[in-house]
Amino acid sequence: MPQNEYMDRWRKLHGRRLDHEEKTRKRAAREGKKQSQDAQNLTGLRAKLYQKKRHHEKIQMKKQIKAHEERNVKSSAPNEPSNTPLPQYLLDRSNPTNAKALSSSIKNKRKEKAAKFSVPLPKVRGIAEDEMFKVVKTGKKTNKKGWKRMITKPTFVGPDFTRRPVKYERFIRPMGLRYKKANVTHPELGVTVQLPIISVKKNPQNPMYTQLGVLTKGTVIEVNVSELGLVTTGGKVVWGRYAQIMNHCENDGCVNAVLLV
Repeated sequence: MPQNEYMDRWRKLHGRRLDHEEKTRKRAAREGKKQSQDAQNLTGLRAKLYQKKRHHEKIQMKKQIKAHEERNVKSSAPNEPSNTPLPQYLLDRSNPTNAKALSSSIKNKRKEKAAKFSVPLPKVRGIAEDEMFKVVKTGKKTNKKGWKRMITKPTFVGPDFTRRPVKYERFIRPMGLRYKKANVTHPELGVTVQLPIISVKKNPQNPMYTQLGVLTKGTVIEVNVSELGLVTTGGKVVWGRYAQIMNHCENDGCVNAVLLV
């Protein structure tokens, strides 16, 4: 009997485990984590050999992706230039090369462009966690733990916000650094109005800061513009509009923003 036929024979006689497919799927899902762990933990010659192997694998993967993308290419241009002269009515025709991958990427770019705002501040300075958070020691004198963090930047919390019990509170947002209103400038009208903040849409520093409602320079907030009397083309009154913060709120003591129109 050949070497590996006993496995097939066993499978035919007794079948597989009921969770065989699930175990196989999980093993395949764990492969990436195992590779990452090996890449971090291997040292010396083993590490060099492993990195060389991974390098070759990545090159092959890129080649396969490129070949897969080029497979759908429809080209009206010949592979090699022909020696036969073209008739007059074909000379003005261009030789377009269209690909499905190219058209789909263009469509995706258009969608992204439509979804994004042309914000006044496209780039902002990064803020380190040490600057954003201050460690608060808690517990008994002998065994103090430093798992609490106090936010040192201004924040926004909703009107129905209630603090968690002090024992379970992870992030502390000081009352003195909470803002409810912003000085919003309309770029076209050239007027500045103090408007109530509805929510924090996006903080470019970190998604966690967006969740916590931290107000830093470049943050996009939603403000209530019903006082301005803006109307849509359909005749409805605009209630909420996005604005971008343009100043360092912790230094100025107020939130100055520009309306995104």
